Amino acid sequence: MSRALRVVHLPARTPYVRKIVSDDFMILNGVNTGHGVVPAAVTATWLLDRRPLDWLDVLHLHHVEFDDIADLKRLLTECADCDVKVVYTAHDISPMYCSADSLDDRMRLLASSGVSWVCLTAASADTLKEQVPGLPPVAAIPHGYVVSPDDLARITPDATLPAAPRYLMYGAFRPSRDHLSTVANWSLSMTNPAARLTVLLRAISPGDFQRHDVPALLTVIRSDSRIQAVMRAYPTDAEIAEAGLRADALLLPYLSGSHSGQLELAFDLGLLPVCSSVGYLKDQWRMHDGLVTEPVWFDWSDGHPGLFGEKFVAALETAHARLRSAAMHGPRAEFLEYRRHEHTRFLEAHRAVYAAP
Repeated sequence: MSRALRVVHLPARTPYVRKIVSDDFMILNGVNTGHGVVPAAVTATWLLDRRPLDWLDVLHLHHVEFDDIADLKRLLTECADCDVKVVYTAHDISPMYCSADSLDDRMRLLASSGVSWVCLTAASADTLKEQVPGLPPVAAIPHGYVVSPDDLARITPDATLPAAPRYLMYGAFRPSRDHLSTVANWSLSMTNPAARLTVLLRAISPGDFQRHDVPALLTVIRSDSRIQAVMRAYPTDAEIAEAGLRADALLLPYLSGSHSGQLELAFDLGLLPVCSSVGYLKDQWRMHDGLVTEPVWFDWSDGHPGLFGEKFVAALETAHARLRSAAMHGPRAEFLEYRRHEHTRFLEAHRAVYAAP
């Protein structure tokens, strides 16, 4: 390549996206291209307002549920007219915010538009091939690290063992995640007075109050002094990593989902994940081939949804016993070296996708 490919990510707010950079490709989000600074949370309409798109080489789509499908179609047409390569990473195989029919329509549009497809696991790629007619070949590129192994290697773990296991839960109020029953079950089932739970929250939007009983959650948090709630507008990577390094276990109470960056963060930091076995999360764990501890899984998807709480509490009891008998000790040098090699392959795979005709 004579110069680095100019890539716009839609959107570019996650650690996953920010690490897709090398001498061969650069991220334009956050850069003033002469058309204004490309937002991290760029939209299809923002790009359409800055036609022709001759100022970028690759448009990398990560989530396609938020833009109007007509705008998405116009954007794909504009990219074709300007010879802009379009790549779509299917992080989610099932809908997170829109209806299943709406997601199917968007998937079919992408499949018919010459878009290059990426999945995070081979199993999810197989599912897509069954769901989307005319799907082109799909590149399976594992998620990879969330926190740079070089950053973690510079951290000296705290040698002081905590009085009792420390738990962390963080993330936005997504429809696919449960906050209220998780915190309530932790508070009522955790009898150890020295146990701690940190709940790192993203700023609450009006729609969150419609989808979740936020007042009830705040009541539970305030009623238990062992629970610390921390609110940030949008937690930075450093704030999330710091919270993880002060914990022993990460709670991942998914109601549904496909893949999880939080699960990879737990592996990075040497945390014990307490995790719903939804989607392809077990496939993510298996890809690390014994280099990480197996999460404590709880699976209610094969039974009545009313079993969620019962199975979560049972998993929490298992995790608490494991943590008492063998405290986690943070990032491991062997795994960090594995992450470095994995990231080299990650970049090579993206280079191949971006450069393919």
